[in-house]
Amino acid sequence: MRVHELAKQLGVTSKELIAKLKTEGVQVSNHMALLGEEVIQKYMKSTSASSPSSKDKKNSVEEPPKKTKKTVEKKVKVKTTAPTEEFSVPKKAAPGTVAPAASVKKEKLKTAEIPVVEKKIESKPVEQKNPEVKTPFPAVVSGTPKPKTASEAVKVGVSSSEPPKPVAPTPPAKQMVDVRFPITVGDLAQKMNRKIPELIKTLMGIGIFANVNQLLNEEIVYAAAETMGIVIKKVEDETQEIRRSEAEESPAKLKPRSPVVTMMGHVDHGKTSLLDAIRKTNVAAKEKGFITQHIGAYGVDIPGKGHVTFLDTPGHEAFTAMRARGANVTDIVILVVAADDGVMPQTIEAVDHAREAKCPIVVAMNKIDLPSANPAKVMGELQKIGLAPEEWGGKTICVKVSAKTGKGIDELLDMLLLEAEVLELKANPDRLAMGVVIESHISKGSGPVASVIVQKGTLKQGDMVIAGQYMGRIRVMKNDRGKTVREAGPAYAVELGGLNGVPEAGETLYAVEDEKTAKKITEQKTLELRERQMRGVMKHMSLESLYSKLSEGAFKELKIIIKADVQGSIEALSQSLEKLSTDKCRLQVIHGIVGGINESDVMLAAASDAIIIGFHVKADPKAQTLAEKEGVDIHFYSIIYDAVEKICKAMEGILEPELKEVSEGKTKIRQIFKSSKVGMIGGAIVMKGRLTRQHYVRLVRDNVVIFEGKLSSLKRFKDDVKEVAEGYECGLSLEGFNDLREGDIVESYRIDKLAAKL
Repeated sequence: MRVHELAKQLGVTSKELIAKLKTEGVQVSNHMALLGEEVIQKYMKSTSASSPSSKDKKNSVEEPPKKTKKTVEKKVKVKTTAPTEEFSVPKKAAPGTVAPAASVKKEKLKTAEIPVVEKKIESKPVEQKNPEVKTPFPAVVSGTPKPKTASEAVKVGVSSSEPPKPVAPTPPAKQMVDVRFPITVGDLAQKMNRKIPELIKTLMGIGIFANVNQLLNEEIVYAAAETMGIVIKKVEDETQEIRRSEAEESPAKLKPRSPVVTMMGHVDHGKTSLLDAIRKTNVAAKEKGFITQHIGAYGVDIPGKGHVTFLDTPGHEAFTAMRARGANVTDIVILVVAADDGVMPQTIEAVDHAREAKCPIVVAMNKIDLPSANPAKVMGELQKIGLAPEEWGGKTICVKVSAKTGKGIDELLDMLLLEAEVLELKANPDRLAMGVVIESHISKGSGPVASVIVQKGTLKQGDMVIAGQYMGRIRVMKNDRGKTVREAGPAYAVELGGLNGVPEAGETLYAVEDEKTAKKITEQKTLELRERQMRGVMKHMSLESLYSKLSEGAFKELKIIIKADVQGSIEALSQSLEKLSTDKCRLQVIHGIVGGINESDVMLAAASDAIIIGFHVKADPKAQTLAEKEGVDIHFYSIIYDAVEKICKAMEGILEPELKEVSEGKTKIRQIFKSSKVGMIGGAIVMKGRLTRQHYVRLVRDNVVIFEGKLSSLKRFKDDVKEVAEGYECGLSLEGFNDLREGDIVESYRIDKLAAKL
């Protein structure tokens, strides 16, 4: 609390309060100084101990003025049925004042005029047995009628039978403020009911320099609030409240829903063609080069059996991209394998992605009608990657199909519905809708358009929805065939228009009650996005943070992706790394395949919070850029033992920091001067960068390093300086080296210590 606020509560001036505080030993500079709670409590106790009782205060207020020279008082005793009281009656009556006549025992008042008198308050308690009996002389106390009861007597300052005890002043209750994080300085000041300069001054007091639009995180807000004597209550985001309400949903409201199936597999194995045969359409003909370039969701009604929503992806990149954002919409994965081609590298990647997402796999062996088809060979390859077919005693459903002739498609659909029945998929259709954005784009006629799979509730035309930082009211909804629909239940795919922007794939879409709630959520999402951009890239698991997480006990498993030049290296490296598993941390190789590091590997690492290890391979430029954007840790090795040793050291937390040399500038010596005190002085010009006295330097002569050390002096004209910028001349001398020559190059550099990484 500030000095002027406490003075206002106590009813004194700030100067008086400052003087009193100084007597108590509290040094206060001005009226804006902050007082701690302990200081306030100490001052309150000392004030309450030294201050007079409430009774004395009241008597001092109501005490009549002392007798002056001009006024002569006469005491008249009046005996009535009421308690005996004494009155001071001046000899001279005030003009125009008349009092009623009264009988006094054995005496009568000689004057008919009674002046207005000031009542003299006795210290004796009032003993009035019958409050209804009126006194013959209704006394007037400063223009106020005499109190009729003891309770009224207390109100006007007459003492009751028991004087009230002095009450110590209670400290003011702390203000409580509800805050959603992150929050700007201006919004926080408004919630705290304080002026913005006052809040900025408080932030400066704790070492934070911020403007009115600066975003503040939880730590800063709590520190500032504690300084200002305010209690902060963190309020959850509306989306978090929605998710919490989902967890509390009654099981009685859940109803069976259709499965969402993703088609995955190697390029040109017939994923989209198989989907065309199921839907009896021709989607691939619309795509450039007859290869799926976009992601699409399609619904298929099976007469008398149910509905299945298919998710067609270009390979599995979008599948992983959505899962990387926390949107795992897939219930079942159909792994399409060509009967004439067998298991290919991208097929193995698809299996690893599906396993990491914990989705059941149904194998569709396509192109079974070709003469070159070899189902036995394909089943053997599937068994090698851990997908043992049911025909061979395994648990993987394997269906032989042909997208060209339609063979086996009905059986495949039956297997999908059977798998969905085993999974017991359920959702509540009677609630506000929630779904996932599969794809979004801008249409020339409709504006932003988003493809959405509804997960819970029922999405209706006209609903107010939010997706990330965008919002809008649904103007139109269409199914995969372009037909307008009014509503879409759980596991149905629709294309909707009406948003005010294009959300990213994987964003969760919520239907909210009104536009006010939608605006509040989107504004908060925009602030969160700004904070993430200011903080930089969110880092995934890295080897430098592995030991700290192990120490906290919050980390249980380290996932690794291995890419190598040959299969033998992958097997050797996988076995060596998995031997490092301990009770505190288990190492698991979730994906290992021959080839360079590509974008798909980075997306899998981002979705799984894994580390990528490249053995005798490199990452392509797109993968490197994506890794920097997603914060994925990539390490390259050429010796297996180096990789194993570094990971082992990371787990033990004994990695030494890496030293990195950063070049600061180059300086050329043009002329040599001799000094009896300093020695050889080089007159030089900074050709590139800057020359700083603190930096390390090396002297290069004819491309040979002659000296490495530090500067002993650096001057501009006759003044010592700390730094010389590019293009300026200076004089310098080296510490412990005197053999300077014209034409020498002085390179300046600094050494940065970086946290060790593998």
